[in-house]
Amino acid sequence: MLTINELSKTIGTYLQPEQVNKVQLAYQFSAEAHEGQKRVSGEPYIHHPLEVAYILGDMRMDYQTLVAAILHDVIEDTPTVKTEIRKKFGKGIAELVDGVSKLDKVKFESFEEAQANNFQKMLMAMSTDIRVILVKLADRLHNMRTLEALKSGKRLRIAKETLEIYAPIALRLGINSIRLELEELGFATLYPLRYRILDEQINKARGHRKEIISKIRTALKRRMRQEKIPGQIFGREKHLHGIYKKMRDQNLSFSDVYDVYAFRIIVDDVDTCYRTVGTVHNLYKPVPGKFKDYVAIPKTNGYQSLHTALFGPYGVPIEIQIRTKEMNDVAEVGIAAHWLYKTGNTSKNINLVNKDRSGAQQRAREWLRNIVEMNKTAGNPEEFFENVKIDLFPDEVYIFTPKGKIMELPNGSTAVDFAYAIHTDIGNTCVGARVNRKLVPLGTQLTNGQTVEIIAANSGRPNPAWLSFVVTVKARSQIRHFLKNLQQSEAVALGKRLLNRELEPFSLTYQDISEVDMEYLLNKNKNENENELFKDIGLGNKMAPLIARQLVVLKKLASKKNQKNSVNNTTPLSIKGTEGMVVKFPKCCYPIPGDPIHGFVTSGRGIVIHCQTCKNLAEYQKQQEKWINVEWEPYNEGEYEVKIHLNVNNQRGVLATVAAAIADTDANINSVEMKERDGRHTSLRFIIEVKNRVHLAKVIRKIRLIKSVSQIDRN
Repeated sequence: MLTINELSKTIGTYLQPEQVNKVQLAYQFSAEAHEGQKRVSGEPYIHHPLEVAYILGDMRMDYQTLVAAILHDVIEDTPTVKTEIRKKFGKGIAELVDGVSKLDKVKFESFEEAQANNFQKMLMAMSTDIRVILVKLADRLHNMRTLEALKSGKRLRIAKETLEIYAPIALRLGINSIRLELEELGFATLYPLRYRILDEQINKARGHRKEIISKIRTALKRRMRQEKIPGQIFGREKHLHGIYKKMRDQNLSFSDVYDVYAFRIIVDDVDTCYRTVGTVHNLYKPVPGKFKDYVAIPKTNGYQSLHTALFGPYGVPIEIQIRTKEMNDVAEVGIAAHWLYKTGNTSKNINLVNKDRSGAQQRAREWLRNIVEMNKTAGNPEEFFENVKIDLFPDEVYIFTPKGKIMELPNGSTAVDFAYAIHTDIGNTCVGARVNRKLVPLGTQLTNGQTVEIIAANSGRPNPAWLSFVVTVKARSQIRHFLKNLQQSEAVALGKRLLNRELEPFSLTYQDISEVDMEYLLNKNKNENENELFKDIGLGNKMAPLIARQLVVLKKLASKKNQKNSVNNTTPLSIKGTEGMVVKFPKCCYPIPGDPIHGFVTSGRGIVIHCQTCKNLAEYQKQQEKWINVEWEPYNEGEYEVKIHLNVNNQRGVLATVAAAIADTDANINSVEMKERDGRHTSLRFIIEVKNRVHLAKVIRKIRLIKSVSQIDRN
């Protein structure tokens, strides 16, 4: 079992004696706090935080991180409070410990809600001090190493969470040494049978591979020696989870994946990296399209390396990574490489922060800024949790702006994602895009090397349909944020109109409400301000007639005649079609201007407009208080969906003929369904956009002129 003396010996190789003493002091404090506590496995609890600190010590983390690792469970699992840690160890360490601690004092309705809230708390603490997540990753790694003591259900839940959240976070921060072990342990726990079968297959094939690997390494060394290129060559063993993931994602057999021989070459500098690529390409023929330059264009997590694939001897495929020693350090511990070099330690192992490490740090900070922005725009912790999970799996594509700047985006990104990556205002106002100087739809997926130009207009605004194809979290969260604010402003405007309409019989408007009377209404209806009251009226959460009656009674203007609760006593509300998301037109009857209509106030959705002939109105007969008298605005310029049904004779090109006829009337076709009734007739259902009943009549007259159409009707 690990002891504090062994930890002290390890960290003493790079920390000052007084810093090691502080780590030992933290151990004594934590051991006393956890006195008598045991883990599920039966060992003393203090063994766990000591192991977590040892993992971070192997990564050569600063003493504050090690102290926080030893203390990371004292707030959560002992009576110790944050102020006590702050007093004894300082504010910085107290904040680190608090950031790792769960919200165990708060009661949640479900495990999912608790998980989302704890995850949100951890990432927000991480945005202030990234060492929070380093402690959490080390904590999770030791927990994964000791999972066997837990019950099966809990083991599976923790393993799944590790593969979905913590391993991707380690990858995002470039900490491959932890990420690979988390993936292996998670895979072994979640899919034990698959893990065992793959492990057995690898052990069987390993003997034959050693001979081939030795021959390839010897050939590479000989050629590099001839070219006078100093460097180290290592054979890379593929990890089980990586093999499994590649087999699953690319539908490959085990031999297709495992028969690839992988090597890593470590050289002195960047120039030598590129010289080495030429050398190995002269030794073995390169596979076309497989060279990747992550030195010139680093990955999001700061990873830098040159990758190439070769046709090796005996026809075996070879994968080679070429990088400098500094690049290799960043590839192994990522953002963690920054902390030791930041402390100003004078140990012989310490150098200045180089470009590779500062690049990893900068990219991590950029990601954390995105995390903070996600948190601001997310509606709740659960939405934030899902957004971050999506953001943790980026296979990058590299896109150029018209000025030649390179933008990194997740695979599958569209022109809208690109617009939001440039700036939120560009995304909110984009109306079109040019890819390699050609106009394309905004939903077009982008590929490596394309040059994209966004066309923006002051009148442009996000479309809810964009949410169906954007892939970046920034785009999704900003679109939702804009639409949410838009709906609220539209609800406020509609609420004012509805209240004015109810006050009209009393010769009042909402502007006539004094500050004292408004304060009375706000208190009575439990609203913080008048805009919130109007928003609730517009969304249907509060009824305008009731609010109006409260005010009228307060003003003592009510009479027997005025107190009658009759919707028809008020002027109909004019529907313009420009009210936005607070006035909805359902698909049960597709109302259009010119149709006799009824309005129905629905809580949280605003006003739903139905045709007076709609069959669904019968369901609302018992809720007369929610009916609202509405009429169409005389001059309505919007376009509205309507469904038409046709019976046609089966003839070649009949669908194209009908579609052309609809287009001739300036109506847009949104969708079409075909259903064969018998061998001679087919049923067609179109959803088209028209301006009003007159426009629809024009469409129907045009279609009736087609000989193949035997019947046409609406809905």
